[in-house]
Amino acid sequence: ILVLSPVSNEVPEHPCVSPVSNQVYERRLIEKYIAENGADPISGQPLSEEQLIDIKVSHPIRPKAPSATSIPAILKSLQDEWDAVMLHSFTLRQQLQTTRQELSHALYQHDAACRVIARLTKEVTAAREGKSGRIVLSGCADGTVPLLTQSIMIFNVILRPIRQQAASVPGSGLHSASIPGILSLDLCPTDTNKVLTGGADKNVVVFDRREEQIVATLKGHTKKVSSVIYHPAQSVVFSASPDSTIRVWSVSGGNCVQVIRAHEASVTGLSLHATGDYLLSSSEDQYWAFSDIQTGRVLTKVTDETAGCALTCAQFHPDGLIFGTGTADSQIKIWDLKERTNVANFPGHSGPVTSIAFSENGYYLATGAQDSSLKLWDLRKLKNFKTITLDNNYEVKSLVFDQSGTYLAVGGSDIRVYICKQWSEVLNFSDHSGLVTGVAFGEHAQFLASSGMDRSLKFYSL
Repeated sequence: ILVLSPVSNEVPEHPCVSPVSNQVYERRLIEKYIAENGADPISGQPLSEEQLIDIKVSHPIRPKAPSATSIPAILKSLQDEWDAVMLHSFTLRQQLQTTRQELSHALYQHDAACRVIARLTKEVTAAREGKSGRIVLSGCADGTVPLLTQSIMIFNVILRPIRQQAASVPGSGLHSASIPGILSLDLCPTDTNKVLTGGADKNVVVFDRREEQIVATLKGHTKKVSSVIYHPAQSVVFSASPDSTIRVWSVSGGNCVQVIRAHEASVTGLSLHATGDYLLSSSEDQYWAFSDIQTGRVLTKVTDETAGCALTCAQFHPDGLIFGTGTADSQIKIWDLKERTNVANFPGHSGPVTSIAFSENGYYLATGAQDSSLKLWDLRKLKNFKTITLDNNYEVKSLVFDQSGTYLAVGGSDIRVYICKQWSEVLNFSDHSGLVTGVAFGEHAQFLASSGMDRSLKFYSL
């Protein structure tokens, strides 16, 4: 039974009875009337809120308004409800996207924290065993390392701004003097005393810094060697050349074990996946390729058909899920490896991009180009947060973060070392008589290695 309130002439949501007039009222309305008049609205007799008696009933279904009884009115009502549902769905999608971004950032932070904890644990163990005389990190009483805050997330190591005499290895001992120039440099990640160089003489050379002798000279390219990589876990090195090939070499055997023919033009960039099983390469043929180092098979090969521009460099992100490429038209492109799609673009340079480098924690990307500038990008916000303007006509040829992501070295017209977060220059070396083509940090940033067009390989004690 539906009872209408005599005050509102509607079915009350919270009905109550007045013992004075025996009428049913909407409690909200009768309370307001009593507060103003102190009497029953029907009988006019005195009435207080305490006298009201609540009626416990299940909420009735309100009858539809007369305007909703015609077909056009019903259609309008349905349209209004549909619009409300769509607006609610849009709001939910926005909230979902925000939550996904927050989750992605949290996962990156967790991954970076795990890397730091593993590295610091290893350092503490080495220090306690007396194997490390330069870096001592204190842990907890049980031997574990406390989780550091992001601001001091990596090593608490400061490069001493005292320039020491650079040890130099003459280029005549590594590469041919008839075709001068060491064009590329890399150090073995697990033993940074092992140095890998690629020269204009078409040779790849493995040099032992501790023993001060050449371990292997690898010959096979028909043009200069533009990129080299030392495998972190195997006695294997990789090289790329304008002869459009990528070669896999056995250091112990001194021979080429695989020739990867992924491109039809000069190979301009080379990067090893975090698993150590795959190679990323870029080329002037506008393609990047993903290849298996064991079989030499090209697994995928992709180009940005909308750009139509040569790729100048390539580098994997530390997590191995995304990577970056530089182009001849001054663009930096971020790619999703699994989806093989371009997910972000970083415009800003005004010349061909010459080098890119990701920080170890995965937050920052450093890029250099032929516009005498160095740009830093925040991958969490996808924006440029710092631009370092270098000297006029400064040529950036090589960029590298140290293993802790605390320092960034720039090689080109000279060598400069910047401290991350402040991005201020702390060291500068100008010992090369020619253009610096490669820079690399030693273990724990104890030394810096560099190669140049003057055919020399130099080591700086830091």
